[in-house]
Amino acid sequence: MYSYIKGELVEILPGAIVVEAGQIGYHIRIPANMTDKFAGAGQSVKIYTYLHVKEDLMELYGFLSRDDLDIFKLLLGVNGIGPKGALGILSVLAPDDLRFAVLGEDSKAIAKAPGIGGKTAQRVILELKDKLDLEEMIGRKASSQQENPTDALSGKKSEAVQALTALGYSSSEALKAVNSVGLAPESSVEEILKAALRQMAF
Repeated sequence: MYSYIKGELVEILPGAIVVEAGQIGYHIRIPANMTDKFAGAGQSVKIYTYLHVKEDLMELYGFLSRDDLDIFKLLLGVNGIGPKGALGILSVLAPDDLRFAVLGEDSKAIAKAPGIGGKTAQRVILELKDKLDLEEMIGRKASSQQENPTDALSGKKSEAVQALTALGYSSSEALKAVNSVGLAPESSVEEILKAALRQMAF
């Protein structure tokens, strides 16, 4: 029903925002980590939305990018995952981090989300693994112009995975190795690659 809502950010609430557009205030539920990305009330925002309708409830869920929204919809397709569960996962994992976790079969990372246990995390991996494309993610990261620390780190991880697969390791092996090493935003591709190779030697 709504593709996106563009208007003035009126209020920032715990887990939600209010955006005024066309003299209507829209209460939109958002991932917990999204509130840090707003400068404050009064700014103009564009929020990509998903309208969840139940018999006795209508709720809007919102995201800053279409990619975030697409991943949210994918999560809703997982058996046992509702809007709150999907929002919880995206509150602790950015879309590309979730892709890494799914393709690298890192259920522990997914299970860190509120209300998501180990079995549910395994189900997320099982049902989404064939719907996510590592090559597409690497290509998108390579062409991305964004340079905040989180995006830069995801791009470096992608490059390290690509290098490992070029060396003959499977995508799954490469993802598991890269995900298992401790990474800092300032880590270089070479440092990530060396740490991953050491991990794979054990």
